[in-house]
Amino acid sequence: MKFNKQVLELDWEAKAASLSDGLKEAVLKKLRKRGLVVAVSGGIDSACVAALAVRALGPDRVFGILLPERDSSGLSSKLGRELCEKLGIQHTLHDIAPVLEAAGCYSQRDAAVRSVFPDFQPDMKWKIVMHGDRLNTDALNVFYVVVQVDGQEQRFRLTPQAYVQIVAATNFKQRVRKMMEYFHADRLNYAASGTPNRLEYDQGFFVKLGDGAADVKPIASLYKTQTYKLARHLGVIDGILNREPTTDTFSLEQSQEDFYFSVHYSQLDLILWAKNHGVTPEEASPEMGLTPQQIQRVFDDIDQKRRTTAYLHAQPLLLEEVSELKPFKIG
Repeated sequence: MKFNKQVLELDWEAKAASLSDGLKEAVLKKLRKRGLVVAVSGGIDSACVAALAVRALGPDRVFGILLPERDSSGLSSKLGRELCEKLGIQHTLHDIAPVLEAAGCYSQRDAAVRSVFPDFQPDMKWKIVMHGDRLNTDALNVFYVVVQVDGQEQRFRLTPQAYVQIVAATNFKQRVRKMMEYFHADRLNYAASGTPNRLEYDQGFFVKLGDGAADVKPIASLYKTQTYKLARHLGVIDGILNREPTTDTFSLEQSQEDFYFSVHYSQLDLILWAKNHGVTPEEASPEMGLTPQQIQRVFDDIDQKRRTTAYLHAQPLLLEEVSELKPFKIG
């Protein structure tokens, strides 16, 4: 196929039918569960999965769970609830902040921020950002904490130790959410869904045993742009369709480009498609409006993320083979 900006276009009804048929078979026949639990975040990916699940299984076999915490945007829960109501699915809201407080998520995270900004107070709004322009430089990424002080944003470079402590602490959020998902999945004899799109799944933008844990991941083959279009076809509400992706992890709004991806998903989708289909930077350059060198930098960043996050996809290592279970497959 010749590379152009229409390569991600699909027959959306055909794709909806194919994925819903596959999801129905996966849940009811392979996993032998009664339905599907979806953690509804107020973002596009979980909305698409929830709508797809309703098409596949019917609203009576889909359970939505909203899992806000101290730093979550109130808009996320509002949109999540509106989506569940439109889809006609049973849903519940569970604030996980007390669990995170008890586990040390907030205190460990705040201590790491204070190590680079001693005047930091827990009521200050903040986020972490990546300083690294993948299109225009080959420089290594470094991370900063951005803190809002008296209405002004101040930036402080994170030490490696502070950065990994913040990430380790905030990873509690995804792991606690998944724990709650599996509580309801066990209670209902349902499967637990994963909601990564292809960018997140391919590039390791998930927490192992957190949002990376699931019984089925229905949209892991879809590029982010495709997820938006399928969600629109499935009737997801406008408030979610019109919302830019956000991590919803810190009290200051943080885009996915702030923290992880090298460029906006609308560009990265096409560059990843080009790489996956053997399109060279020189061939992609005219259509993307970028130089071959810029596209090659993104290609290199894709490869680097695949290498460093490969362990997230790996099963636990066994020191000795358990041969009786080697051929085991679900279904």
